[in-house]
Amino acid sequence: MMSRFDYFVVFAEMRTGSNFLEANINSFDGLTCHGEAFNPHFVGFPNVDNVLGVTRDMREADPVGLIEKIKAKTHGLGGFRFFNNHDARALDAILPDPRCAKIILTRNPIDSYVSWKIAKATGQWKLTNVKHARKEPVAFNAAEFERHMAELQAFQVTLLNGLQKTGQTAFYVAYEDLQDVDVMNGLAAFLGCESRIEALDQKLKKQNPEPLDSKVTNFDAMAHALARMDRFNLNRTPNFEPRRGPNVPTYIAAPRAPLLYLPLKSGPVDVVSDWLSQLDDGAEVLTTFSQKSLRQWKAAYTDHRTFTVLRHPLARAHAAFCDRILSTKNDSFPEVRETLIKQFGLPIPKFDPLRDPDQGYDAAVHKAAFVAFLGFLKKNLTGQTSLRVDPAWASQLSLLQGMSDFTIPDLIMREDRLGHDLAILAAHIGRETMPGVPDVTDPHTERLAQIYDADVESAARDAYQRDYVAFGFGDWA
Repeated sequence: MMSRFDYFVVFAEMRTGSNFLEANINSFDGLTCHGEAFNPHFVGFPNVDNVLGVTRDMREADPVGLIEKIKAKTHGLGGFRFFNNHDARALDAILPDPRCAKIILTRNPIDSYVSWKIAKATGQWKLTNVKHARKEPVAFNAAEFERHMAELQAFQVTLLNGLQKTGQTAFYVAYEDLQDVDVMNGLAAFLGCESRIEALDQKLKKQNPEPLDSKVTNFDAMAHALARMDRFNLNRTPNFEPRRGPNVPTYIAAPRAPLLYLPLKSGPVDVVSDWLSQLDDGAEVLTTFSQKSLRQWKAAYTDHRTFTVLRHPLARAHAAFCDRILSTKNDSFPEVRETLIKQFGLPIPKFDPLRDPDQGYDAAVHKAAFVAFLGFLKKNLTGQTSLRVDPAWASQLSLLQGMSDFTIPDLIMREDRLGHDLAILAAHIGRETMPGVPDVTDPHTERLAQIYDADVESAARDAYQRDYVAFGFGDWA
């Protein structure tokens, strides 16, 4: 039977049983695993200087070349083990390749962590003779274990997403499965190998088979720390907003100064844009970038600084409400306005109350309408409405995450200390003086102050919990 694969990879981590899995793979006629081919500290195995004639230096210069050599020169089907700290360039070639069979080996992370600690303490990473077994109880370190868990989870998510996006599947093996000869034979079948084994490889011996309480010196403290860890991420703030691109055409650069502003809609965009203009004697700011022209701008200003400005979520939602929903100006959303009136019961008039304040639209009506809008936002941002999540009211966290696909701001400012933060930025580029910043940077502040109370704040927190938590916002007033 011809295999549908050209080579294979065993995705694993230290102390998950990958040496034992490799030994059993190599016991099949027609399968060869070449160790940790992309370990940054050696090639294949410690104290070995090449894999199929490819040295470490050759691999560093051309990682894909080693993959090609494994495909071409291995008797039968060749592969290797790959851990989360191995050469990322190789992962970029391996993960999307459907001709590469993926085997994913996992183990209870606390077991692998304790095993790793013992191996570090004893210097014994493999055991072939139980007479030479070394034992040494170790101390559990909560912060170290959390870092260990974060690395494991991040790598597993990378693998999962990579397989999902390319329509692939993997052969999953748990540490406990390694003792099941039928599972090993099933793995061979998955790889397209017709050979079968009757018994497992017996060269490697299980290290530290004792229960955890005899291997960890502070077992009670470990149990307490693990109980406090949010293994299932129960306290996360769910995110149902659509993924966003960097939205490069909205970026604004100073006319001559090496400053690039990444605006967040419904923030103090006009104020900052005017400040950039005045910084260069009132010249017109640069806008309508493409990704190509922005790269050219960055290349021309090698000392550039990139920044953005956060607005309090409540004030930003209020600005979006006033500018996009209440207003009837050209940049407003009349269709969304109509839907909000009909479907969500917003008590707003057909005229523009911002232009005609004497038409019976008072503070009480404004508060009721805005609180209803915040209720809509809560549903909209959690994917419960058919209306788009517009950048005018999308969470600032999601907008920044989208920007990070192309560029990352050097400085994230806060509107309530804009003058101070802009002064720091000006000093970064060598300016000793700078234009002033208005005392009030939100034109809707006074109107918001008239309706603000605990209910309004609570409604904003319900809608923008992610921004409140991510950026540490307190109450608006």
